[in-house]
Amino acid sequence: MSLRTTTALLLAISCLTAPLKAEVAGPYLAARQASLASDYSEAVQYFARAVVEDPTNLALLESAVIANIGAGNMAPAARVANTYIEAGGTNPIVALVKNMAAVKAGDFEPAAQPNTQTEGLAPLLNGLLEGWALLGKGQMSDATAAFQKVAAEEDFAQLAHYHEALALAQVGDFESADQILSGERNGPLTLSARGLEAHAQVLVQLERSDDALELLNLVTEPGSNPVIDAIRAKIEAGEASEYSFVTTPQEGAAEVLFTIAAILQGRAAPELVLIYSRLATDLRPDHTQATLMSAELLGDMDQYKLAVEAFSALPADDPAFFLAEMGRANALYSDAQEGAAIEVLSALSQSHPDTPVVHAALGDYLGRQDRDAEAIEAYTKSLDLRADDDVSAWPAYYARGIIHERMDNLPEMEVDFRKALDLSPNQPDVLNYLGYSLVEQQVKLDEALAMIETAVAERPESGYITDSLGWVFYRLGRYEEAVAPMERAVSLLPVDPIVNDHLGDVYWKVGRKREAEFQWKRALSFDPEEKEAERILRKLEVGLDVVLEEEAASDP
Repeated sequence: MSLRTTTALLLAISCLTAPLKAEVAGPYLAARQASLASDYSEAVQYFARAVVEDPTNLALLESAVIANIGAGNMAPAARVANTYIEAGGTNPIVALVKNMAAVKAGDFEPAAQPNTQTEGLAPLLNGLLEGWALLGKGQMSDATAAFQKVAAEEDFAQLAHYHEALALAQVGDFESADQILSGERNGPLTLSARGLEAHAQVLVQLERSDDALELLNLVTEPGSNPVIDAIRAKIEAGEASEYSFVTTPQEGAAEVLFTIAAILQGRAAPELVLIYSRLATDLRPDHTQATLMSAELLGDMDQYKLAVEAFSALPADDPAFFLAEMGRANALYSDAQEGAAIEVLSALSQSHPDTPVVHAALGDYLGRQDRDAEAIEAYTKSLDLRADDDVSAWPAYYARGIIHERMDNLPEMEVDFRKALDLSPNQPDVLNYLGYSLVEQQVKLDEALAMIETAVAERPESGYITDSLGWVFYRLGRYEEAVAPMERAVSLLPVDPIVNDHLGDVYWKVGRKREAEFQWKRALSFDPEEKEAERILRKLEVGLDVVLEEEAASDP
């Protein structure tokens, strides 16, 4: 099944090829509109009504299957898929749903049948599922042959070898599994984090815990992956653990579906990726990565309530629970439930007090609500948990610096910004913010200019950074040099009131007063803040020079 084919499938479900009965038109149109907006919860209800009225309409049945999967209603999706197949439908996605429901129930026969599809990812998907289904039937030799048949296609070889290794480990042949995962049998494998987890578990079963630790430490930094961190901690503590990566053929099939979802993510429509990740978690509810993938996809599709539900599926004892809770908070916040989001993160900061990213996330949300003192406290807790030279801490210093600036704690702001730059030099946002702040304070202007010039070089398409460059020239009295960057800033941000206002000031200083007045009027049309609007109106009334004199007199 090629990407073009599978994407075309999703487009097809929004367009009926069979005529509608008159009584179905209303529910269908409502369902179609909900589907186009990826509003699965609403689409399911309307499709259910339409299918009752027209139970043999294949296009309706297809759409109902997809909508139910999106909403997480896997059992209804399977029932509709059975109806569709019995009615003569041939959609490959719907057939997959039906076959995976059978696998879940312990019936491996449908998935064990060879599939003749040759396009795109179809040989990979169907071949790997065939291998696991044959294993489910107790036919290990045939399963191995199925995996090796997939491996004969060069593009799929690594994934086929990987799944063969998982199948061998599932039946207890850890020596053979290690030979494949280590690259000894078929050459080096490029393993994902999931693959590393599997290999480490295999090595532990072979009483090679030191090798497992060496493998994990070689390719993953502590703190970069909570699941790997949990395995590492168990091995270091000498806690014997049974192999749990893939222990049943159903779990093997779930791993295939997650593999396909991971391949498609970022390359295909999110609706399609969601089908595979949802099917994976239906077969294996404790598949952490598939659960998080489904939840994140739903959030990206603005399906925040479904995203909250998906994130909530991860249990509190899962190593990645704090990531799920952070995702849930983000979905709640995006759904205009700001208070609930902060409550989630506040509770998480209590249950995971030693996790820096949790406190930093809480600081972010508190800052968005202008709860500045609380935000400072949260960022400080996050930073206190990090090493002084932890490069990953620079965003927290930057964020805390912004809050300090908003509270007029300018010395503290500068300290935080400079620490962020010590950890990660040439960060354009930090350079711009600090440089612009120094310009506004009219201190260290030469250094501010150097910072902003570096920021522009790092991010030349940023209108705000380009505006800063023009403004520092203005503050330095180098008005002619300010014109070009300020004009470019306006071209990059044509409806920003501050940038247009700045260009007006620059034009005034180089004698282009009519153009200055035009820019100030443009700035007013873009709804500046009240204080800025009053200042612009005063400039239009008396000119910039008088306004500057008035400001100097009132604040020497």
